[in-house]
Amino acid sequence: MMALRPDWIFDGSPIPDPHGRGERAVEFLRALRHPKSDSGAFDLPPFWERVVRRIYGPSNAAGRRQVKTVFAMVPRGARKTTIGAGLGLLHTFGHERVQGGQIIAAAAAEDQAALAADEARMIVRATPWLEKVAKVKESEDTIEHRKSGTLFRTIPAQGDLQHGRTPALVLADELHAWPNRKLWTAMRTGLAKQAGSLLIIITTAGRGKENLAHGIYEYALKVAARPEIDPGFLPVLFQAPGDCDWQDEALWHAVNPGLAEGFPDLDGLRQLAREARERPGDREDFRQYHLNVWLDHSVAPFVDMAVYDEGAEPVDLAALEGEPCWIAVDMGLNTDLTAVVACWGDDETGFDVAAWFFVPGDNLRARADRDKVPYPRWAEEGFIIPTPGNVTDYRAVEQHIRGLCDRFDVREIAFDPAYAQAVMGPLSEDGFPVVTMRQGWLTMAPAIKELERAIIGRSFRHGGNPVLRWNFENIVVERDKAGNMSFHKGKSRDRIDGAVAAAMAVARAATGSGGSIYESEERAEGLLLI
Repeated sequence: MMALRPDWIFDGSPIPDPHGRGERAVEFLRALRHPKSDSGAFDLPPFWERVVRRIYGPSNAAGRRQVKTVFAMVPRGARKTTIGAGLGLLHTFGHERVQGGQIIAAAAAEDQAALAADEARMIVRATPWLEKVAKVKESEDTIEHRKSGTLFRTIPAQGDLQHGRTPALVLADELHAWPNRKLWTAMRTGLAKQAGSLLIIITTAGRGKENLAHGIYEYALKVAARPEIDPGFLPVLFQAPGDCDWQDEALWHAVNPGLAEGFPDLDGLRQLAREARERPGDREDFRQYHLNVWLDHSVAPFVDMAVYDEGAEPVDLAALEGEPCWIAVDMGLNTDLTAVVACWGDDETGFDVAAWFFVPGDNLRARADRDKVPYPRWAEEGFIIPTPGNVTDYRAVEQHIRGLCDRFDVREIAFDPAYAQAVMGPLSEDGFPVVTMRQGWLTMAPAIKELERAIIGRSFRHGGNPVLRWNFENIVVERDKAGNMSFHKGKSRDRIDGAVAAAMAVARAATGSGGSIYESEERAEGLLLI
């Protein structure tokens, strides 16, 4: 399957421009200045020039522009922020200006909206003839044409645009990431009020179907295949096929139209690809943002299970009896899976882990049918410990932990306090080294990173426990803006309790292997909060 990209951008075919609007748009952009360009001029790459001519050139006998909506899906690094700012200024100060018009640049988040505002202000201040006629209000993120009152403003997608406003141009950035439909609805209904209004969506590919952009993306695919069904809708789609060889540099060039000219940076892409080879989350980010593959899933997997399976060598528990041990417990609800994971080792020698899982013994086969895994067989093989009744017997969990402490040199027993008081309390009262490790971003993001590093470094040995493997296979990961990871239980495909406990245990072992905090005379008795 070939990469999808518009042939008309590269084939040199004529673009109708009966009234010269396309040529004037290009001339306006070329007359701008940009302080970050090598020449000081506004950089209009050839592929963007063709897009601009295609937006503004074709028109009817009365001079009315044919294109009403643009859906441009381009990979990251294609200079979409700069182009969006230039087009916003075209409609504010150029021949596309409407007296008293509203030009709205809307981004997915406040920081992205700020970037768009900064870009437009930089261009205005670097362009002397433009600065003379512009009124810039940084505090309001607005740029106004003094004479006509036309106003260019930026706004985050969670911001407010009152119904009743009538925008002449809307520039929608990264629509797939918009958190809700409120602003979108206000803008769409406003555009319909004014003749000649224009909607330009410039975005990278998204994930899943539950977002604003997916339906428009599907429509764009239809129009790209059959342009005659909607001449007013212009799809500009650069996209690699979903089953592509994501490491093929020829494919990178096919879907990144600016790559040959240095944007994005080829060496930078190569480095990202090297780092993504064994990290599925990074690999999916690469496919989404740099190859523009619209991903079926809304969140990323955690690790490559083939790499995980390299740690399936047996763990010799007898040989570990004299070694420092860290235990982590993820308590499920009464009817769910409870995981106890013990960890030995450190960053230098690697980590050995052993896992035990507890489920209610009643209706074990029904649970197997529900979760579509062989609970009865796992119980027979000793990988699952069924407790009597139809709820998990927390006393069995407590007794098992006490047995592990009798056998191993346990330095800590880390609990997420949710649902855990029935087990934590008796252990703490009897002097066992109980600590709490809440499953929020602050504690779990570093723990997950430590676990990922161990798995990728082939220093995570788990003995091939099939229940633990199933838990790892179920994980989906969410990332914040800083790239921190969390395991999302609500979006994961099934149980992940063992993987959560493994992350906790590895993190506590990595932190404590330099010397147990329980050897300090300053340690307070009982519960340690972290």
